[in-house]
Amino acid sequence: MKRPQNIFLVGPMGAGKSAVGKQLARALHLSFVDSDDEVESRTGVDIPFVFEKEGEEGFRKREAAAIDDLTSRDGVVLATGGGAVLRAESRKRLSSRGFVVYLYTSVDQQLERTTKGRERPLLADGDRRETLGKLLEHRDPLYREVADLVVETDGRRVKAVADEIADHLP
Repeated sequence: MKRPQNIFLVGPMGAGKSAVGKQLARALHLSFVDSDDEVESRTGVDIPFVFEKEGEEGFRKREAAAIDDLTSRDGVVLATGGGAVLRAESRKRLSSRGFVVYLYTSVDQQLERTTKGRERPLLADGDRRETLGKLLEHRDPLYREVADLVVETDGRRVKAVADEIADHLP
């Protein structure tokens, strides 16, 4: 079976992009990269700090540059940030440079998965459920636009999701 040179994971925060990406990269003997980690590496600060100093627009510019570079590599599994699909140029790069998998997860599952770990600037203020619902409503069509495959992750183990993706690769 022929494997694509690159696999790009898109979806909302809490969908499991990083965890599934690492598992998938190991299974397929590819490199794993994370666009949020790349932005932090390039700036030398964490994402909440970038949001604080430059706002969401400044962060999105940095994210788009990271996605451009990371999608140009060969043999990678890329976990993107939840808003990576907001810019048309990033959607074009993702869809033209690799096999895109949309990891779909419900708002309930996102709430459960985003309570711990990484700080999430978009969830810092207001009602988290309402914010996640609005983000999903706005972004779901964009995720679907670029996706070659949609995989639901609610209540599933990382390995099961990674195996399903591997089974559907061209």
